[in-house]
Amino acid sequence: MSHVDPRARSRFPVVKGELTVGEIPLSLLAARVGRTPFYAYDRAIIDERVALLRRVLPAEIELHYAIKANPMPAVVGFLAGRVDGMDVASGAELRVALDAGVSPNETSFAGPGKTDSELEQAVASGVLLNVESLREIQALAAASERIGRAGRVAVRVNPGFELKSAGMKMGGGPKPFGIDAEAVPSALAAIRQCGLSFEGFHIFCGSQNLHHEAICAAQTQALELAVRLAADAPARVTRLNLGGGFGIPYFPGEKPLDLAPIGEHMRRIVASSRAQLPHARLVLELGRYLVGEAGIYVARVVDRKVSRGEVFLVTDGGLHHHLAASGNFGQVIRKNYPVAIGTRASAAEDEVVSVVGPLCTPLDVIADRMTLARAEPGDLVVVFQSGAYGRSASPLGFLSHPTPLEVLV
Repeated sequence: MSHVDPRARSRFPVVKGELTVGEIPLSLLAARVGRTPFYAYDRAIIDERVALLRRVLPAEIELHYAIKANPMPAVVGFLAGRVDGMDVASGAELRVALDAGVSPNETSFAGPGKTDSELEQAVASGVLLNVESLREIQALAAASERIGRAGRVAVRVNPGFELKSAGMKMGGGPKPFGIDAEAVPSALAAIRQCGLSFEGFHIFCGSQNLHHEAICAAQTQALELAVRLAADAPARVTRLNLGGGFGIPYFPGEKPLDLAPIGEHMRRIVASSRAQLPHARLVLELGRYLVGEAGIYVARVVDRKVSRGEVFLVTDGGLHHHLAASGNFGQVIRKNYPVAIGTRASAAEDEVVSVVGPLCTPLDVIADRMTLARAEPGDLVVVFQSGAYGRSASPLGFLSHPTPLEVLV
């Protein structure tokens, strides 16, 4: 009997009753890492995802990795030779990208609150700035004057439409991200006046979407908007970032995103762009979709408690390491991530249990009344779909417990 989610089982096979990561038994990997808790990311799964996208998408689409999904330097370095560019959201992420050998020409910098020092860092590095306000344009011009070179700039646009069915909406309506579409002509005039090196637009509407129809509709609207805005641009559009939004399934009933119709639609997008924005390179910016399913979070059971008839497995990990799995990272109604007892993946006996962490708060729940293999202290709990927005999106200092390690296998 297997207690491993079928989709996860195909990525992390069970051998002799134990989960494997990169063909390494989980208990052996834990010993190799040195301690629990830890995150493990599988190179082969990341490779497979990149290869799938290359097969389905038209060759003209450039694939960029959004480092914010998982900024582990080893992961960024691994992807550096497999994608066409990267997007960063802080000065620290920019350093990680450059250290990994990513070309500054193929690196873009987004985020609504860039500091003056980050703007200087970006200009000095030669990366593309996605400006998100009129103030930022003026600050970028000042940084360019101090550094002695014109900053490369694209306008991040807050469109009037949104990515429907997105887990997180980042466009449409009032938003802190980007410049409202109706204000973009003024921003373009300021860019011209400041002598910045204009290259194009960045139109990112939302993330974590499992509906290809919504993604295709947003891409069509993004291209149409870029064509309209290009009429006021100070130079020809040479780059158009269409965002991403590709989601992965986390919860029961969710189905994987169907890439085939997106690939077909993007062929039409390429043809339309070639006719209307003939000099523009088209960029698809993905984070979670590239690395999310390649990672697991592993914690060790330190206690088994029964309280008024309910079983609790207390582990050495929790919400301070994996906020998303605890349900406190954007979930309106808490749902369980796929979880398994990795060292008892073929156990015959199961039970309904809750997996909790060591923190002194009732929010520290990794699995709430799930059916899992019967576990004892020393067993390893695995949380799947943990390759994106895991460690770096969690309050690691909360209650001052040790931080988790990371390993690329």
